[in-house]
Order: sequence, then structure tokens, then C-alpha cells
Amino acid sequence: MPERSSGSEPVVEEGELVAQARAGDTDAYRCLMLREQDIAYRAAFLITGDAAEAEDAAQEAFVKAFYALHRFDADSPFRPWLLRIVTNEALNRRRTAGRQANVIQRAGNVQVAHDHEPSPEATVLTTETRELVLAALAELPDADRIVLAYRYLLDMPVDEIATILDCPQRTVRSRIARALKRLRTQLTADANPAVPDRSEHSRA
Repeated sequence: MPERSSGSEPVVEEGELVAQARAGDTDAYRCLMLREQDIAYRAAFLITGDAAEAEDAAQEAFVKAFYALHRFDADSPFRPWLLRIVTNEALNRRRTAGRQANVIQRAGNVQVAHDHEPSPEATVLTTETRELVLAALAELPDADRIVLAYRYLLDMPVDEIATILDCPQRTVRSRIARALKRLRTQLTADANPAVPDRSEHSRA
């Protein structure tokens, strides 16, 4: 039996919607879009840092996903597969626009609803150090920023990130560990800026 919402209308399961959409049912695909448009936009915004570009990236990704449904493994979750397309589209748009890495500071204001307790690493982003952490994230390479943003800003599980990035879960864990190490190094550097060398002036 299909799940039911608090109202009288039945909630169609994802697998059924995907099957209908693959058969050409645009209404079913529209239902999938409505379910995933929020997380798709957030993911795109974390990369582009621009509301209009994020909206365009998400919409374009939905169009591309529709025409690629025949390649989708129906036994797999739809969201990670879709977000892989969203991620690639957003990255392409940001690179084309030549935006800088500091978009993460604006994107850091994205709010995500959690149905469980956040991890210790995610908790730090809700403390007074939030701005420092976001500033340090801005200095990291794209690969590091994306894996940390998806894990701790969007609170995605490792298995979903692995699907999005098209790599094994152990690779994601390694990337997260390396990125966290670089983030800590950047935080230390930001907290202790180098003192200018005045030796040349003292010898003058």
C-alpha cells in the first residue's frame, strides 16, 4: 500500500514515480521535481553562491535528468543520482562565470532541516565560530569545499555523497578527512596571520 499523508491524498512511493516518469509520464516527473527541488537548489547554491544561477542550474539539471532517466538504476535512490547532475551543472556554471571560491560564505546561510542530532563537526557551524569556519572553507579547493559542504552544511550521509561524486564510500571518507585537516590548517592560519618580515627594514 502507498504511504498516506496527513490529508486524504495518497503519497506515491518514489520508485513508482520514477517508473512512471521513465514511461513518459510528465506529471510523475513533476512530482519528483517538487520533492527534490529544495535540496537541489541548496546544493546548487552552495556551489554557485548566486540565487539566480542556482535556480537555473537546478532547473537545467532536472531537464537533463529527465532525458537521462533511461540510464538511471531503478533499484537506487533517485536523490543522489539527481544531485550528481545538479553538482556538475552548478560547477560548470560557476567555472564559466569565473566566480571565486568565496561563494561558500554566502551559501553558508542556507538552512537545512534535520530529523536527527547533528554531528560534532556540524555543530561547530552553529556556534560563534561559524563565520571563521565559512571564511576558511572559502580558501579550500572546490573538491574539499564541496565534500565538506555536502556533509556538514547539507548533512548528507556518506553513501549519498559517494553516489553524487561517483566514487566509493571509503574515498569520500578519505576526502572528508583530508579536507577537515586542510580546514583546520586554514583556520589556524586565519587565526594567526604571518607577521611581516621587517629584517630588511632593520638592516636599512
